[in-house]
Amino acid sequence: MAWVLKMDEAIESGLVHDFDSSLSGIGQELVSGAYSMSDVLALPIFKQEDSNLPPENETKHPPFQYVLYAATSPAVKLHDETLTYLNQGQSYEVRMLDNRKIGDLPEISGKMVKSIVRVVFHDRRLQYTEHQQLEGWKWNRPGDRLLDLDIPMSVGIIDPRTNPAQLNTIEFLWDPAKRTSAFIQVHCISTEFTPRKHGGEKGVPFRIQIDTFKQNETGEYTDHLHSASCQIKVFKPKGADRKQKTDREKMEKRTAQEKEKYQPSYETTILTECSPWPDNAYVNSSPSTTPAFTSGQVSTYSVPDSNSSSPNHQGEGTTQFVVEQLCPTATIQEAQQWLHKNRFSTYARLFSNFSGSDLLKLTRDDLVQICGSADGIRLFNALKARSVRPRLTIYVCQESQHARSISQLASLQDNENGEGDSRAIYVYHAIYLEELTTAELAKKIATIFSISQNQINQVYRQGPTGIHVLVSDQMVHNFQDESCFVISTVKAENTEGYHVILK
Repeated sequence: MAWVLKMDEAIESGLVHDFDSSLSGIGQELVSGAYSMSDVLALPIFKQEDSNLPPENETKHPPFQYVLYAATSPAVKLHDETLTYLNQGQSYEVRMLDNRKIGDLPEISGKMVKSIVRVVFHDRRLQYTEHQQLEGWKWNRPGDRLLDLDIPMSVGIIDPRTNPAQLNTIEFLWDPAKRTSAFIQVHCISTEFTPRKHGGEKGVPFRIQIDTFKQNETGEYTDHLHSASCQIKVFKPKGADRKQKTDREKMEKRTAQEKEKYQPSYETTILTECSPWPDNAYVNSSPSTTPAFTSGQVSTYSVPDSNSSSPNHQGEGTTQFVVEQLCPTATIQEAQQWLHKNRFSTYARLFSNFSGSDLLKLTRDDLVQICGSADGIRLFNALKARSVRPRLTIYVCQESQHARSISQLASLQDNENGEGDSRAIYVYHAIYLEELTTAELAKKIATIFSISQNQINQVYRQGPTGIHVLVSDQMVHNFQDESCFVISTVKAENTEGYHVILK
């Protein structure tokens, strides 16, 4: 038993000696200063985390900075992203700033860069269904855009463009060396993308994102330089101001300790850096697919009036267009031209991807739902080429042509031993009247016979015993539909004009 106790004491004393030696070694390292944190970070367990950290002397410096001139909300917690309230349709300045240090990106010095501004969803759930959400918005707001550029107010913007198929995107060129401000307008409000709930609803947040590109070797703006974004909510006009005031009043009621948990409100919103927008379909857009903005962009087309000389408003010898039927084989470009020519320019953007067959497949109910009752029915009738019947139709023939036809008929009768021949042609012109006035009748007659309306002084109708009765509006009202007249002219006395006589 004594031997066992001695063995235990020996083992214990040896362990204590070894432990003291190890402690003394550590103490020497600490005292001598040989211990270094870099040695610890060099251990394998820290190497993976260290690889993700930027080098000590290398701080990331963005080449550009974008500032939205709208105040941030004071009701945002310290570590959350800023939130900015905007009014629907109001123009807000986005200042484009060159933030490069000397020597940064020398390849863009003296050159233009291209920026693409987008309004996108903040919530990931809505980002996955963005296409369906935007399509639904287009149906409810035909002809409108989610994002527009206020060109008259913008400064330094060059060649602004928009794509009718991308209602939430605008793009432009700008020179970083010059002052540049883009004034944007957001037309969609946050509550348009939330389910209807009793007792009110909270609108979804959006993001304004700006992606900037430089030219590649072929001159296309595809090389990404910088991206930044900020979170916004859009309210009906003046709603953003009321919401900002409400948030400010709520914060004033909080204690000083509670206020420390929230960010202060700033007069402007600085867009923070982010990843490029994943959809790069817009990068290679060309002028042929993205029509340029103009400060007074107006779709021009001819509007037919009641003086047109056919039920389809087809003028003879005038610049008025013909309401022609849209063919199923019409391309997208031809369908767009047809919409402009037939006074449907408002809906050209909405049907920007529709060919002729696509438009003709739409039912009357479809068009009413898309364009509203009035324009929907009008577009349906135009697609089906349903013309409005004129109030009065008459047929006229010039007397010289009528006499020539009679002489031709007489000559044919002589040559064929008195046998009648019905091959003689009397050329009549149809006149379609809508207003049933003498002025309208004179204008249509002048158009048909290629003379100026000012050259027709009076219009007469030949009555019983050859008398000339002055044609009045009341007489035109009482013309029988599809009456036939032979027109002769008599030179007016003391003027260069003519009197027209209907026989």
